[in-house]
Amino acid sequence: MRTIFVLFDSLNRRTLEPYGGTTVKTPNFTRLAERCVTFDNHYVGSLPCMPARRDMHTGRLNFMHRGWGPLEPFDNSFAALMHKEGVYSHLVSDHYHYWGDGGATYHNRYDTYEFVRGQERDPWKAMVQPPWERFREMYHPKQFTQERRHKHSAHMINRESIREYKDFPSVRCFDAGFEFLEGNRMAEDWLLHVETFDPHEPFHAPAEFRRNYPTNYKGPIFDFPPYKRVTETIEECDELRANYAAIVELCDHEMGRLLDYMDEHAMWDDTALIVTTDHGFLLGEHSWWSKNVMPCYDEVAHIPLFIHHPAFRNQAGQRRQALTQTIDLMPTLLEMHGMKLPAEVTGCSLMPLLERETTVREAAIYGVFGSAVNVTDGRYTLFLYPPEMHREGLYQYTLMPMHMKELFAVEELQDAALAPAQPFTKGAPVLRVPATPKSPNYKLHGPAAQHDTQTVMFDLASDPGQEHPIEDPAVREHLIEQMVQLMKLNDAPPEYFTRLGLTA
Repeated sequence: MRTIFVLFDSLNRRTLEPYGGTTVKTPNFTRLAERCVTFDNHYVGSLPCMPARRDMHTGRLNFMHRGWGPLEPFDNSFAALMHKEGVYSHLVSDHYHYWGDGGATYHNRYDTYEFVRGQERDPWKAMVQPPWERFREMYHPKQFTQERRHKHSAHMINRESIREYKDFPSVRCFDAGFEFLEGNRMAEDWLLHVETFDPHEPFHAPAEFRRNYPTNYKGPIFDFPPYKRVTETIEECDELRANYAAIVELCDHEMGRLLDYMDEHAMWDDTALIVTTDHGFLLGEHSWWSKNVMPCYDEVAHIPLFIHHPAFRNQAGQRRQALTQTIDLMPTLLEMHGMKLPAEVTGCSLMPLLERETTVREAAIYGVFGSAVNVTDGRYTLFLYPPEMHREGLYQYTLMPMHMKELFAVEELQDAALAPAQPFTKGAPVLRVPATPKSPNYKLHGPAAQHDTQTVMFDLASDPGQEHPIEDPAVREHLIEQMVQLMKLNDAPPEYFTRLGLTA
């Protein structure tokens, strides 16, 4: 079996034409949908970037046990399991978080990997004395800083080396994927994982992709939205959205290159293809930019998924309504390659859905560590927030005490204790570390959320934009029952139930 797994970052499904998008030109995603089964109710699990990838590798949720972090020693990684079964895996990625402290154990699970440099705050180009005054004139004040190691300063420096189409990391990422295919296309039993950070912010695309999206904005470069409420002018908002549209069109172009390659080499006959994202992105909807610190609205949580399998070519162009989730990718990949699922997997293989419409789950829960636990049954969504966001009693369970780009602070670990083995740790005890403001990540994710932390429920059938909360005790009770069952299935710690006011 041969499989290509394409993963984008922060791809908002509503921008894609096969999902009803009209603001961005995405003809190649339309071509993709014509070749694949398209999933209409696919949802995230753990958020954001690396927690989502841990879900993808392990086939189980992790956001109720820890925030951003590496694969753990007890985790099942699909790439590592494939290696044991003789399936070769190769990762090509410009997603620089794989090479930070909080992602350092993922890429090593593959047989080989290639890192394409230059995205966002990737510490790539050395510049001891940057031209700060030139940068100050070039960039909007909200994305300019002289602080070393800041994402804005790193991006300004990297951008000096990214000028033409061929220089862009996502382009070079797909180039490297084609290099693998040229050398290995006819071999048996391999997985190629092509992953690009685009369309994640900053929304920096080649100029030719921006021409289709003119605005009236006259200021300096502004393509890096904050993780905050919208306070920008109408012209600034239009500029940010136009830059996002341009980078989505770049992603569509790269997708088209892959489709062309598969057409040219008749790969649809013997190669599976999976295309998805880790989460979406808010572009001013609900008066928010980005993700993480606000509720998990569907712009973030409801994501695209396309799957082609040679055995089900007769289903090309079909759509599925079943409720699916990020954790389903790992068991799907393993079943595609004839492998058994580890006992710890809670996701469901989507292979039955490639053949026909069926049901794989009644509900799905998802969220950011320490914030709301969110649940959907495909019709309704409920965001259940803790009555007290800063209440003590929130812990991270880990044997790999690393945050996004640094180790756990000594001050955090001073309060750690060794906890007994959890059901999914294969008998290994773990550190139980209090999640407090001592953590460098406390302000980035759920625990420090200050706005829109009220428990709300929406009817997606009548209100797909989630703008009008509803009150329906019977529906709420049903969703809470589903949430509790799924929290138990995923071995949520007892204090997580207490934090939400639930009975385990």
